[in-house]
Amino acid sequence: MNKKFAVILSGCGHQDGAEIHEATLTLWAIHKNGADYQCFAPDIRQHHVLNHITGEEMNEERNVLIESARIARGKIKPLSEYSPDDFDGLVLPGGVGAAKNLCTYAFDGPNCTVNADVARAITTTHAVGKPIGALCIAPVILAKILEGVKLTIGQDEGTAGNLVTMGAEHISTWQGEIVVDTINKVVSTPCYMLDSRVDQIGEGAEKVILAMLQL
Repeated sequence: MNKKFAVILSGCGHQDGAEIHEATLTLWAIHKNGADYQCFAPDIRQHHVLNHITGEEMNEERNVLIESARIARGKIKPLSEYSPDDFDGLVLPGGVGAAKNLCTYAFDGPNCTVNADVARAITTTHAVGKPIGALCIAPVILAKILEGVKLTIGQDEGTAGNLVTMGAEHISTWQGEIVVDTINKVVSTPCYMLDSRVDQIGEGAEKVILAMLQL
């Protein structure tokens, strides 16, 4: 039976939701390596909506689950329905939505809070010893939830320092590299936390999935 991953999305668009390259290349890597996936997202209001050309805030409201369905081609479930018993691993692509919608790191830094459904998904998956992958800024969520976890967000000293403040161990990496915490079964890669090309995003995403399959 094929391995199956749960993928948590945070909207659609890197400034206020999930980073589309990271999300889609994660899904590509899962299928390329003989596994399958189910996308999830919390059924909550998106923190805000940004114009991805100007970066300016738009006067409208959107829902994280509905926006994430754009990436999942409609095949998505509310994160409240997630159970680690149904999957072999959990993956969180990045995008600033991970730091705005899945948690409050974008506003509160190390003092952030994590969405209850996201926290439950992480803690229950970790408790049963199944691997968790995190791309780009998403490792900050794991740092807040899992004590002493080893992670990477690339080279950004400020964010790395915040990870340490939250109790994590940070390892510096470059494009396409990963960090594997074999004790906690956590795999992370920096993606667009560095100045990266799309092919480097794909390389990092695939390495995360391959490492998770090995764990």
